[in-house]
Amino acid sequence: MAITSEWLKRVAHEYGADLVGIGDVSLFEGTPKEHDPRFIAPAAKRIIGLGFKVLRGSLRGIEEGTQFYQYSEMGVVHIDEVFAPTVARRVACALEDAGYEGVPLRSEPDRGPRSESGTNPEHAPTVRLDAVPVAPGKPAPDVLVDFRQAAVICGLGEIGKGGFVLTKEFGPLQRFVFILTDAALDPDPVAVGGLCDGCEACMHACPGKAYREQVPEHFIVQGTEHAFIDADPWQCASFYMGANPATNPFMSDILLEKSPFKSHALTGNVRFGENEFRPLKDFLESAYPGMRFGYNASICGRSCWRACLVQLERRDILTHKFMFPFRTKPEWELSR
Repeated sequence: MAITSEWLKRVAHEYGADLVGIGDVSLFEGTPKEHDPRFIAPAAKRIIGLGFKVLRGSLRGIEEGTQFYQYSEMGVVHIDEVFAPTVARRVACALEDAGYEGVPLRSEPDRGPRSESGTNPEHAPTVRLDAVPVAPGKPAPDVLVDFRQAAVICGLGEIGKGGFVLTKEFGPLQRFVFILTDAALDPDPVAVGGLCDGCEACMHACPGKAYREQVPEHFIVQGTEHAFIDADPWQCASFYMGANPATNPFMSDILLEKSPFKSHALTGNVRFGENEFRPLKDFLESAYPGMRFGYNASICGRSCWRACLVQLERRDILTHKFMFPFRTKPEWELSR
């Protein structure tokens, strides 16, 4: 059966996607092979992006300093591991029922190629794969698509200076899955700038100063450079998990006295690489053991995202409005 972009978007919204965009896979031209989705599905013509809002309310407990687990559970794990893959499968099924292939691409935070360094703060440390190409000219498996680049190509949002995607609906508060298809759907315009004004509030908010001295990066889509700065991955992971005692209420004074890192003050002025991170991770997780998914995604509470959200709301630039502002008082901080 012939299908249209309007049909696809209606189906995706009915199944639970908050955002839907369609991109032309040819716009990945120039992308390194190991990140180019055309090597996953050579016959694909389009990439469909599905966005799922992170509830602003899932960050409320962190903002108040009284409930941390709901963000990691509802704002990360439930979306990435349960809801988004289910919706992606249902949309891919609808495509295949219509006679077109649907190749779902879910978040893969736990792996990366051996050729790339660093880690993912939400799933640290990341496994590095040693694989070989199955044929000349092909990249080694697994090809891992850059979701930020894909979101821009699908017209869903722009990449802000702090290295994360911003949408006009929810600012930084969403997560994505993608579907490759051989259906020649009408693509959406590539996302352009306008949300991020370069204020660097995200960078200043980081409790580990993970953006300090980082080299700017970029990718190019349709001849336009999309520039950003990524936080140092090991520094980000260290403080994402709670290395700064001033922003970690689970680090009791007794535990802090036992810390092998106490002499560093853990303020972000000392840099943590992979060798320092591993024992730090074990120490920090001793403060909140036995959690099903850990508090990795909670302790810094996405300080960068929250600071960005505050600025976007102050500028009244987002289309999704709330009756009251997210931040109404100064951020809390422990005296240590």
